[in-house]
Formats: sequence, structure tokens, C-alpha cells
Amino acid sequence: MQQAAATPPQKATSNPTKKPTKPTMNCTMKTEPTIANASQVARPLPERRAVDRLLAQLDQIAEHSEHLFKKPLGQFEEGGKNYALPRYVYLGPKGGGETVRIGIFAAIHGDEPEGALALTRFVAALEKNPELAKGYCLFLYPICNPTGFEDNTRHSRNGKDLNREFWRDSQEPEVRWLETEVWTHAFDGIINLHSDNTSEGIYGYVAGAVLSENLLEPALREAEQFLPRNLERQIDGFASRNGIISQGFEGVLRAPQNLKRPPFEITLETPQKASLHRQVEAFSIALQTILVEYRYLMAIAQNI
Repeated sequence: MQQAAATPPQKATSNPTKKPTKPTMNCTMKTEPTIANASQVARPLPERRAVDRLLAQLDQIAEHSEHLFKKPLGQFEEGGKNYALPRYVYLGPKGGGETVRIGIFAAIHGDEPEGALALTRFVAALEKNPELAKGYCLFLYPICNPTGFEDNTRHSRNGKDLNREFWRDSQEPEVRWLETEVWTHAFDGIINLHSDNTSEGIYGYVAGAVLSENLLEPALREAEQFLPRNLERQIDGFASRNGIISQGFEGVLRAPQNLKRPPFEITLETPQKASLHRQVEAFSIALQTILVEYRYLMAIAQNI
């Protein structure tokens, strides 16, 4: 996958610690309009989905967990309303070596909430068995496009497909904040969760470190407990082998180019037409498998 040359992103100028304030909304309607001015009658804004409602279970877990911490990221303004990017950090039990940092990103397309819901299921599984996350520090970004999620649209309220904006000197605040995260934390792995409304099965993209495919294959295999694998030879316009694609679109959320030690990069795509329950379970078991497999591969590497 070809990417633009990496340059450290400019730090967003908004105050990351300032709490968002609720906007005021004037919903006063004109009464008894005449036919001549009927088109100018004020209409109430369409109902928007609530980010807080989607994150309620994660927030509840964070309140009582010894491992999960809620740490919202950044702040930006859109349409008179302040937004922050939800971020949670799951710190697993201390391992024997250096802590492995993995970033997991969901809902960069606002009409794909399945990945965000799957992160709640994934965290619940880790809470039951924290040893799965031993030696890991997981940075979880369940809603990377909050205005798109509220509007139930693929793009942000600015009309941008945020997953085509990375490392292209984008001025979109969500992209700039996430680029800063990727650059600052120097993740060992980056995982993106998506849902495809044109696919009949689960599949994935790989990039970055050479071991990426060795992580994706077992993850897809375990996910097949809940969803069929997409075995078409071409998916999304790219050549595919056993549901694994090694090319991709420009500007997607990933690490910058030309890093001396690139992270593994995996994008998981579930079939959006499948039941929500099966997509959530498939994502969750795939993520757990990646943690297990990466720890195993690192242990082998140390003994070579």
C-alpha cells in the first residue's frame, strides 16, 4: 500500500483538557405559514444518535475495572458543538518484557458502529480473563468519527471520508488528533475494525510488518465460528487470497511511511448484512486471537 511520506503531524490547537459543553438549540417553529413562505418554515433538526449511549457499557466497566481507564482524546468544534474523541486504555498484567502497545480503531466511518460495539465485548472478555492482555497496553478508539456516527453517515459532518485523509496534511481535526496518537505512541500494532455492506463474509487487509498476515490468518480462522470467510479472488477491487488483501486504498488510518520498525497493520471487515451479534462476536474472538498469536510470535523471535 503506497502512503505519503511521514512527517510529524502538527499538534491540534484545541485545549485537550477542556470539557465539551452542550449546545443550545432554538427549535421555535413559525405557526400558520402562508403558501408563499411555506418553504421557509423552520424544521426541527433530524434526530442524531447519541455517542454517550453507545459508550455507556464501556464507561461502566471503566468505573470498576483495575485495568480499563477512560481518557478522552482532543477536542474540536463542529456546528457550535464541542466534540472529543473517545479513548480508553486497557493495561494488562505486567509481562516479562517490554510492554506491547497496540492501537485499535473503530467507526472511522460513522455508519459502521459494529466495531465500536465489538470493543465493549472484547473488553468484557479481557475483564474475565486479564491474562489474555498480559504484557499489553491497548489503546482503544471506539468512535473515530463522532459527527458521522451521530448522523449515521460514512463521512464526517464536513463531508469528508476520514479514512482517505491520513498522512496527507489533512485539516480534519479528527485525523490530526489520531495521527498524533499514532506518531506519539509508536504502536507495535494497529488494528482497524470495519463493516462492509457489499461483502457476504469476513475478510481483512494486511500491511506494515511482515508478520501481519501470520496474525490475520488465525484471526479469520477463529472468526469463522460466527461468520463465513469471503473467499472471492477479488474484494473491494483488490486481489484477495483466502480473504486476505495485501493492497489497499490511499490515505487510510495506518502508521506513517518509512518507519525503521513498522508495526503490524490489520484491518478486519465483517459483512454488515450479517446479524449484529455475529459481527460483534467475530470481531471479539479475532482480537483475542491476535493478542495470543502476537505474544507467541514474539517469543519465537526471541529464541531465533
